[in-house]
Amino acid sequence: MPAMIFDKDCRACPRLAGFLDTVKERYPEYYCRPVPPFGDAAARFLIVGLAPGMHGANRTGRPFTGDHAGILLYQTLYKYGFSSDEQSLAADDDLILTQCRITNAVKCLPPDNKPIGAEVNSCNSFLANELRQLPDDAVVLALGGVAHRAIIKALGRRQVEFKFGHAVLHDLGEFRLLDSYHCSRYNTNTGRLTTAMFEVVFAQARELLDN
Repeated sequence: MPAMIFDKDCRACPRLAGFLDTVKERYPEYYCRPVPPFGDAAARFLIVGLAPGMHGANRTGRPFTGDHAGILLYQTLYKYGFSSDEQSLAADDDLILTQCRITNAVKCLPPDNKPIGAEVNSCNSFLANELRQLPDDAVVLALGGVAHRAIIKALGRRQVEFKFGHAVLHDLGEFRLLDSYHCSRYNTNTGRLTTAMFEVVFAQARELLDN
């Protein structure tokens, strides 16, 4: 039996569990649980985000779905042949990801979109198990520094040897790791991450997977 990569009933982090309970009281129609990975179970391309957004994945139950952060991501996935549509509207729509899966370093909504170190560490075993199940020729894309560091930690590697940097490629042996700035509203609105910059990373991932 494969090691567990997700637990829909997990309440291992008291701060996160309590926060989800509070949000559920305020928004009873919201999903408000650990958000599962989404996409191809046999994916060669794994995208690792930070954590569910309040009115995005925490509302819909699908990573990067329902808020600004997912707009650029799904448009780019579609452009490079990983998605059947350029929009992800709801967890029960007919969107299909091909060769691709999206997961998060932290599966539950954190206050102010900022998990603390203990919460990243607590969730790291799920990520480690997910990474172990990837094929040898896989490419992993880290969206942001927190996701990057969570991946390095999950492999038991030294952080100092693999520094985060936009469009930087790391050969980790088990797979290739690509870094990108997170497609958050803050980064796209301030110009820290442009559409062209994001597409450079996906073009690199597409080339690695095809060759």
